[in-house]
Amino acid sequence: MSTSSSKLIILDRDGVINEDSDDYVKSVDEWIPLPGSLEAIALLNQAGYQIAIATNQSGLSRGFFTIGDLHAMHNKMDALLKPLGGRIDSIFFCPHQDSHQCDCRKPAPGMMKEIALRYKKIGSTQPLTGVPIVGDSLRDLEAGVVLGAAPHLVLTGKGEKTLAKGKLPEGTQIHADLLAFANALLENKA
Repeated sequence: MSTSSSKLIILDRDGVINEDSDDYVKSVDEWIPLPGSLEAIALLNQAGYQIAIATNQSGLSRGFFTIGDLHAMHNKMDALLKPLGGRIDSIFFCPHQDSHQCDCRKPAPGMMKEIALRYKKIGSTQPLTGVPIVGDSLRDLEAGVVLGAAPHLVLTGKGEKTLAKGKLPEGTQIHADLLAFANALLENKA
């Protein structure tokens, strides 16, 4: 089955879909959806969009939680989305810390390259051209913009601080939260 990036949206996780924590989101109990975020994903799915998550999860290599804990958090997200008619199509995560200097930890574009490969949008220096990337930090946006993604900053999580710091990629659109992003995107497509 061939997938296409023409109806793809890339989301960060912590601070966009669920509450963020400076002490890391380490367990199912700590994984708490932000108001309206799951409804936003369901709306986007029902409009034909596929949702890919790209998330830095250095808590794994730091020993704050296990891969089993991470899967349990994602299973909880899936279980909460299902009754709303929503789903996540793929989850990409980087388990490394900045000191590992990997290519997958945002703002490096490694995860975005993997997403482009998965969704068969390859063969170009800008394989994610026009694909919305939604994050609450500069590094989320930078990782996708390198490959042509359209940056969208939400003001949840670290979004307010990110906006205050400035230096956002050119053309960044600002949204109160994920539901505001979804509504704006769907209104513009109507």
